[in-house]
Amino acid sequence: MTETSAVPPEPSEAALRNGSRGGRPISRKSLLRAAVAAGAVPLVAGGGVALARDTGAGNAPLALTPACDDGDDPTPPQMEGPYFKPNSPLRTSLVTSSTPGVPLTVSGYVFGRACRPVPGVLLDFWQADTNGAYDMAGFAFRGHQFTGADGSFKLTTIVPGLYPGRTRHIHVKAQAPGRPVLTTQLYFPGEPRNATDALYDPALLMNVRSAGQGREGSFDFVLDVAQQPGPTDPPTDPPTTPPSGTWAAGTTYRAGDRVTYNGGSYRCLQGHTAVPGWEPPLVPALWERG
Repeated sequence: MTETSAVPPEPSEAALRNGSRGGRPISRKSLLRAAVAAGAVPLVAGGGVALARDTGAGNAPLALTPACDDGDDPTPPQMEGPYFKPNSPLRTSLVTSSTPGVPLTVSGYVFGRACRPVPGVLLDFWQADTNGAYDMAGFAFRGHQFTGADGSFKLTTIVPGLYPGRTRHIHVKAQAPGRPVLTTQLYFPGEPRNATDALYDPALLMNVRSAGQGREGSFDFVLDVAQQPGPTDPPTDPPTTPPSGTWAAGTTYRAGDRVTYNGGSYRCLQGHTAVPGWEPPLVPALWERG
């Protein structure tokens, strides 16, 4: 059984600037995904795509917002498909040095509804090989792992091959301790078949970049897990300090700096020197509204 709804069009630049899509506010994660699909996400030092969860000065993780009611919904579910097998091996790598295919690592975090990481989440991955075939006799390209204390995970695999009727994708089941299983799929930006695959959902796009002879992908899951902010987390709404000026290209900003832009106030998430095209509404990796 498949879904037959049409793939929604990507938002225009004007829609991104206005912070809405079809009348619904665009969240930080949704805007990042849309920018990735359009190839408009800025690069940080070293050539990587800037992520809202990337590290700040001194490699210290950026602070998580204790209340991030910005329209981020839980990661949407998708069909399991006919190729799932239970009892996959416990492992973070699905390949060896001789496995054919384009090397791929997928990393990210699992968050709850309050945008706090969830440790101990079971993540069960399965995918096609480089030729588009699933191993139904054994457990090639199948494996499960658990998120760390910081909610992080990392999968070492290859870019899955294509087969008739589907775009490129990776299957995953995610289950927080004592909670229901989320079954979904992860997709690659820029794939021609994204426009014709009836199951494709742009909300499930990974952030993917080239890395040497391979590729690196990232995706943050949001599970429907209730959470309470930590007692020492600072409030985020309203801001505790007034904006410190109007955003301007060429200015060097530090994490915590506040600016105004088009009537809105923003807090800097990671230090950078502003350039045209990095206006706060367009780069949730660098600026948080509020």
